[in-house]
Amino acid sequence: MVEIRSPSVGKSWSEETRNRASEIIASYPQPRSAVMPLLYLAMAEEGYLTDHGMREVARRVGLTPAQVRSVASFYTMYKREDPGRYLISCCTSISCMLLGSDEILKAIEEETEVLAEQGGAEGLVTVEHVECIGACGGAPAVTVNYELIEGISVETAREVVQWLNKARPETVGGAELQELFGGRRSFDWGPFDRSSAVGPYPAFGPLGTVSVRSQSQDGQHGE
Repeated sequence: MVEIRSPSVGKSWSEETRNRASEIIASYPQPRSAVMPLLYLAMAEEGYLTDHGMREVARRVGLTPAQVRSVASFYTMYKREDPGRYLISCCTSISCMLLGSDEILKAIEEETEVLAEQGGAEGLVTVEHVECIGACGGAPAVTVNYELIEGISVETAREVVQWLNKARPETVGGAELQELFGGRRSFDWGPFDRSSAVGPYPAFGPLGTVSVRSQSQDGQHGE
């Protein structure tokens, strides 16, 4: 189980994060090649991608802050504003759109009482629409903190938001979300995956953004 830290905006990176940054940089032939995973690391440290975080990444990989900012501004998954505790991303690309994603997005917006791409009450939820999340075979699909739900419906989309608001889970996992709220899958996912995301950024071991559910917790996720 990883430690879930409170965001520390503008402060020096923790020793754990500094060590992770050094390990990531050492895994590449050139330090500058590590800029993208380090940007995620900065997000995990501070809750979102701040100017301070980008300067720290630039310093560590030998780039200018402007060069790092150009990378961060190109990719939508690098969030420059606080997305809150849960980031709900609704795919509106053609496969999902043809199977009702516009109605699903509307339902999510209504349930969270926020407009798309604006933060929810109490900093809990941000809703966004995205183009193609690689789940065309299981459309319509959404992600919560980049954890996938395939075959979602208007009704279960509302249930996702209600569950997040009521349960306030510390972590969310794709297998758990699919079991609770999903429908037809694009393929057999195999055994129940106990890994889960600890925040609104991709769950990736080297970043320390993955939590692993114990077997004793498997029966608790529906509570």
